[in-house]
Order: sequence, then structure tokens, then C-alpha cells
Amino acid sequence: MDLIPSFSIDHTRLIPGIYESRVDTVGQDFVTTFDVRVKQPNAEPAMAPAAMHTMEHVIAMYLRNHPVWADKLVYWGPMGCLTGFYMIVKGRPAPQELYPILLEAFQYLSDFTGDVPGAKPENCGNYLLHDLPMAKWEAKKYVQYLETADRSRIFTYPIQE
Repeated sequence: MDLIPSFSIDHTRLIPGIYESRVDTVGQDFVTTFDVRVKQPNAEPAMAPAAMHTMEHVIAMYLRNHPVWADKLVYWGPMGCLTGFYMIVKGRPAPQELYPILLEAFQYLSDFTGDVPGAKPENCGNYLLHDLPMAKWEAKKYVQYLETADRSRIFTYPIQE
């Protein structure tokens, strides 16, 4: 079997960032998948499953209630490797266009107080697997990274040799 494109990216050279992963068409419309990479793969510890689950819940609620992005968001969910998230949106925006909303969403999470949305047995298939303090810590760290990162590097996958 051929490797799927996301497995063809050299993860030893990948840094945190916001990358276009793939573009699909549904009828005449584009649907774009973004790799929202929070951790440097294989170079720093992955996120704890409970923290990542909480990040998924809070950021999904934020994005799905956002006045501009709610209608554009198709999916927000974790990567199995626990180093980031997939964001699937309608259309074909550039990664730079997602920067402000993702910065807002991760900042929202870093400041979040209260109960984790949807963390009840009737709303979630693993409602006990949440860690809000660690999710907030991870979000704050990512916000700091995005605010200081070299923007010429965080929107394009590293060139393969």
C-alpha cells in the first residue's frame, strides 16, 4: 500500500505551526484540512490524552460558536499521535488566515474557567478523561509560541530532501 500524504511528511523536521494538509472537493466546493501542530513530533513530549481531550472540547465549542468561523468549520479534532489537531474548513483559506482565529481559540482556552463543555456522561464517550489545568498550560504555551514564532516557517511544511 502507498503511504498517505500525511505519513510522507518528514516528522523529524516538522515544527509546530499551521499547515495545509490536504484539499478535497465535495461537488464543486473545496474542503481544506489543516494540520494545527502544537508539539514538535519526536522531539518533545506529546500532549497527555486527558489534556488533549479537554482542548478538543473547549476549542471545538469556541470555534463552533464563533460568529465568522462557525459556518466554515467542518471538523476540529485531535491527531492520534497527540502532537496537534486537524481543522477541516469549507473553502480554501491560506494557513495565515487561520492564524488569528487559532490564536484567539488557544488564548480563550488558556483563560478558560468553569466546567469543561460536554464533559458529562450524557455528552461524552469518555467524560472522565479530562484535565483542564494541563489543557490550559498547553494552550498558553502554544499561544506564546505562535506570538513569537518565525512566521516565515510556521505556515509551510519543511521542504523534503
